[in-house]
Amino acid sequence: MSSLTFLGAARTVTGSKYLLEHGGKRVLFDCGLFQGLKELRLRNWDDFPVPPSSIDAVVLTHAHLDHVGYLPRLVAQGFRGRAFCTAGTMDLCRIVLPDSGRIQEEDARQANKHGYSKHHPALPLYGEVDAHRALTHLQPMGYEREIEIAAGVTVEFRPAGHLLGSAFVVTTLSGGRTILFGGDLGRYARPVVRDPSPPVQADVMLVESTYGDRDHAPDDDGEALAVVVRETVTRGGKLIVPSFAIGRVEELLYWVRRLEKQNRIPVLPVYVDSPMATEALRYYTARVSELDADMMPERKNVSTFATARFQTVASPQQSKELTANRRSAIVISASGMATGGRVLHHMAAALPDPRNTVLFVGYQAAGTRGRALVDGAQQVKIHGAYVPVHARVAKIDSMSAHADRGEVMRWLSLLPAAPERLCLVHGESGPMDTLKATIVQRLGWEAYTPAHLEQVEI
Repeated sequence: MSSLTFLGAARTVTGSKYLLEHGGKRVLFDCGLFQGLKELRLRNWDDFPVPPSSIDAVVLTHAHLDHVGYLPRLVAQGFRGRAFCTAGTMDLCRIVLPDSGRIQEEDARQANKHGYSKHHPALPLYGEVDAHRALTHLQPMGYEREIEIAAGVTVEFRPAGHLLGSAFVVTTLSGGRTILFGGDLGRYARPVVRDPSPPVQADVMLVESTYGDRDHAPDDDGEALAVVVRETVTRGGKLIVPSFAIGRVEELLYWVRRLEKQNRIPVLPVYVDSPMATEALRYYTARVSELDADMMPERKNVSTFATARFQTVASPQQSKELTANRRSAIVISASGMATGGRVLHHMAAALPDPRNTVLFVGYQAAGTRGRALVDGAQQVKIHGAYVPVHARVAKIDSMSAHADRGEVMRWLSLLPAAPERLCLVHGESGPMDTLKATIVQRLGWEAYTPAHLEQVEI
């Protein structure tokens, strides 16, 4: 008997973890951190439902923290196996995991310094050393190559179109049963990364539902971004873009570069103020052959992501100087939901001034500062102080790297028949339930929405 237990991303968009038990072996598919609401973040501290030492292998779909960020904790608690992923995912994990460890340590230091934790002393979930130890467990695999990762469990990665190295995982069990772990599904006809590969018929499928209740705005050839840039320049302000350091920065630079070339926006200084994003750009450039064909540089030794006045910000001092500079510019900085990082300093300086714009270009989870701003907050708390919001707050959904309702339906409709069990994961309850109803209505398939810690036989 085989089973699947939903340890995360069950009626929420975060903490992706699915435990497969088959033939006495345990394989964990994705190993993500819970983020956003405090009640979700607290789950990161819960005892793992099974001893980490009893897990034979981990499989990672891509390098976002809500899919890989728990791996250092799992290793620290006794996991000794290999974590299988694509080469692109391994590259990006080298960036995100040590950074996450540093943030955990800094959060603990701040809590101890200011005494706002109920724990004495406050401890990090894991540290940078733990993150580097976790990296030694990564085992890269190529796309579309089958490998047995535990006795009776064979996996194959196929491109998911979500991020450099992203994949969905076709899993075959001894006895012939198949499971498709969808990870995060990318989009069609978007720049930078290639379209997702067609799905593979499987007995059980896990599919994300982040945007299951809506369709992204039609492609406008970057006009919404162009309007935001032009209006901000007209007011004499700065454009601050909180951005996910991996994946989203690349698309932003693609569009700014394209709009400049087409003379649809003025040429401005464009700053990337995120060491992680800067390093990710190097990996994207090194693996440009895995990206869309039009991402190849036009001339040798010219980065495909460089705008006319492109600059990376290296040191904290340079970041402070940029924050103090009031001249019109585009500042792209992490984090994407404005939960931490250098972008908070830029926002604290920019939000009180109506000339400026803060532009969100990705999903904003419940409980985050970004979600509060796009929902119309009149003030937000940054670094312990309340900051009034007078700047324009804008949001563009068209840059999302997550498939919307129509794209999920398009992907599913490529299957020749319904899976025996279709599980919707990685979505809040509203979008998830809407996608479920859409699947029933349009395809006539049953869809399930597993609860947190629910176990199903497969």
